[in-house]
Amino acid sequence: MMKPDKSVGIVGYGVYIPRYRIAAREIARVWADGQGGVPVEAKSVPGVDEDTITMSIEAARSALARGGITAEQLSAVWVGSESHPYSVKPSGTIVAEALGATPWVSAADWEFACKAGSEALTAGMGMVGSGMAEYVLAIGADTAQSRPGDALEYTAAAGAAALLIGSAEHAVATIEATCSYVTDTPDFFRRADRAYPVHGNRFTGEPAYFGQIRNAASHLLEQLGTQASEYTYAVFHQPNTRFPQAVAISLALRRSRSTLACLHRRSATPTRRRRCWACARCST
Repeated sequence: MMKPDKSVGIVGYGVYIPRYRIAAREIARVWADGQGGVPVEAKSVPGVDEDTITMSIEAARSALARGGITAEQLSAVWVGSESHPYSVKPSGTIVAEALGATPWVSAADWEFACKAGSEALTAGMGMVGSGMAEYVLAIGADTAQSRPGDALEYTAAAGAAALLIGSAEHAVATIEATCSYVTDTPDFFRRADRAYPVHGNRFTGEPAYFGQIRNAASHLLEQLGTQASEYTYAVFHQPNTRFPQAVAISLALRRSRSTLACLHRRSATPTRRRRCWACARCST
């Protein structure tokens, strides 16, 4: 478990989702003659002039506005993605420049497939928690990378989320701790010269998705001295509709306490302190 010496939290947050949609049934019509069910109604797709960088900028601007700080106050701008538009040219520098954070700022790209944004968040916690930075902007963004006809074509969409990390004193949510569980499991990968990623099919469920999340979540709860029943919401990595529900049940979370979305009704008792935890391999 990793916990900073100085309490940190989320000072501001922002999201961007393209306005365009494609219906899942249209994908099924092309590849399966419309046969069988579909996992979702529709997914977002970027416009012809949108990519990971443009979506990151929009999400970041919202995060800064909600946090009430200027771009000049940022110590770092980090973009995690598996769909950076350039092989050699960081998305982070373009985002930082567009925000007005340059030149005295750290900027970099993070790559770890669906976990890239989470790693940027963890590093931001360390920077702020150590006193090296006052504010760090951690962004997770992606455009759809699924191979035509692949199961992920139904659910792999486009969007960006930006989290502004700062002192817990000014945060809307405190980050208690984090942990990382990593193994070299070939469940999903794309070679540099290939247009689309592929699945290592027999690794995708077990040991990849379920093994990673169960181990990480169980360890974090144990180290924090808490139980799953104490948390109001749990948000898991969502490559499809079945996996998140199955892992929630395996972690003894009641169905009403886990969710496939990040939007929830407000509590009837808003003054009651509520706890949330996320064991996710992605931030978008």
